[in-house]
Amino acid sequence: MKKLLYSQVLAGVKEKILNGQYEIGSMIPTELELESEYEVSKVTVRRAIEILVQEGYLVKKSGKGTRVLSNRVFNKLSKAVSFTSILEEEGYNVKKEIVNVSIIEEKSVANEVLRVQGKLICLERIYLLNEEPYALFKHFVPYSDNYEILKDSKSSLYSWLQSNGHEIKDISDKMSVCISDERIKSNLGNDVSEVLKRERHSYNEEDQCIEYSVAHYDTKKRPYEIKYKV
Repeated sequence: MKKLLYSQVLAGVKEKILNGQYEIGSMIPTELELESEYEVSKVTVRRAIEILVQEGYLVKKSGKGTRVLSNRVFNKLSKAVSFTSILEEEGYNVKKEIVNVSIIEEKSVANEVLRVQGKLICLERIYLLNEEPYALFKHFVPYSDNYEILKDSKSSLYSWLQSNGHEIKDISDKMSVCISDERIKSNLGNDVSEVLKRERHSYNEEDQCIEYSVAHYDTKKRPYEIKYKV
């Protein structure tokens, strides 16, 4: 399958962020300048920037341009290519929809994992692959008054964490296979009897877990894949 043009722009801008050419806090070139540099359309540039915002590298401010937010989310740690990027480069249409954003006040397993005594935010999302339910996510993060932002499906959870002073240093993923319960079937389909379960723990500089996520994938639609750049 032909490689999408926006992935070339994405890779170029990301590389400059990771090697320090675009420093944290600095503004990246304008859309017009990137169009000229990569010889692509405005739509292509905007798609690449949108993904980098979602991955937590950039932040856009209306009327002020696009600023480098971090050079440490995911790929700086392990040089792993995000699964969403892999799917999109293969031509899949990946869409995220918010199922629910709630405040957890009663003690739960997530409180023990995050070592938080008070309230937590629970963000539930479903990923659609070519308009079909593919993965169900449940994210738990420390409470903040501006949690309403997370109700926007275009909002990046990791950008939100960083904007609230939670910078990610390390990430741990644990994979297992489990039987679908009623909640999973109601979101992914009654014919989905088994799913891939992924548990993610994200840690800060003090080795405190600042995000705990549980995801379930219908791998019959598309196997989960990890790619590393060396």
